Amino acid sequence: MIVKVLEKQRNSRMCAICGMDNSYGVRAPFYNMADGSVMSIFRYGEHHQSYPGRVHGGLITAMLDEMGLRALWANHRSERDFGVTISLETNFRKPVPYDADLLGRGVLITESSRFFAVDACIMDRAGQVLANARVKYIKLDIAKIAGDATVHEEMPYLIEDGVTEIEFVS
Repeated sequence: MIVKVLEKQRNSRMCAICGMDNSYGVRAPFYNMADGSVMSIFRYGEHHQSYPGRVHGGLITAMLDEMGLRALWANHRSERDFGVTISLETNFRKPVPYDADLLGRGVLITESSRFFAVDACIMDRAGQVLANARVKYIKLDIAKIAGDATVHEEMPYLIEDGVTEIEFVS
């Protein structure tokens, strides 16, 4: 299946998953897709390992969590809404390798005025699901989450990379 990229989302400065200034981070890009989902083509590095050849489960879970808020943004085509995780159930299906291209995907499944839930997964490029999660969030104003920080200070990077479509096996 090939899905068209509608636009790219911003990256933050220091987030462990999307932070462009975090030398230990993943620096993952995120894309709003034509089907309403969010997707990311990324790779973990050796410094993200638990056992040799495998990514640490906490970093796998962190990526699945990141896919959640970004799935809301992709569905709304706006980075205006924010929330915090209230529950996350991760299923580790296969070892997630580092130094390999991976695909992340998040889909908004329910939303109310105060809450939303997302199904997120990490796949290898052949489409095999390596880990997935159901993530639930409570919507909160950014001022309640980050105090005096502003979105534009913390999310300053919009680096176009020419990705116009993403192919994956569903």
